Amino acid sequence: MVLTRRYTQGAIRIRDIAYEENLPEKFLELILLELKNARIVESVRGAKGGYRLRRSPAEIRLSEIIRLIDGPLAPFGDADQLRTLIDRDAEHSALYKVFLEVRDAAAKILENTTLADLIDRGPAASSHPKSINRKIGNRKTRKKKKSEPTILPMVVRGEAH
Repeated sequence: MVLTRRYTQGAIRIRDIAYEENLPEKFLELILLELKNARIVESVRGAKGGYRLRRSPAEIRLSEIIRLIDGPLAPFGDADQLRTLIDRDAEHSALYKVFLEVRDAAAKILENTTLADLIDRGPAASSHPKSINRKIGNRKTRKKKKSEPTILPMVVRGEAH
């Protein structure tokens, strides 16, 4: 979200992104490398280097990012797998049809939502508490966050899936 919010500011250093999103730098590097290989972000070298979006936030769909990072858009598998299960497992086909409908609804929403839409929906600062660094003696510690939602934990909190 940092690259989206700060799109017009040019490249942002990994350290700054990691701090604002409260993510470990090494973990963020892996995500940015995947996004770079998919041509969603680009790296800039030099004193003003870092990462920036290759395209406007209005041109980058959530579905594109989620498929890249997490795979299928819904927790029920991809549409082809569900269609195969519907055809092969008559006893459970009604359940698989519901899963397919849920998957299709989720896909439609994610395919029609861009990064710009997320910013337009409201201030990210009010919904994304940042950790606060406090100095205690010579040691820096991070203030612990209150529990956060578990929706897309890998994206929201930087946890592996």
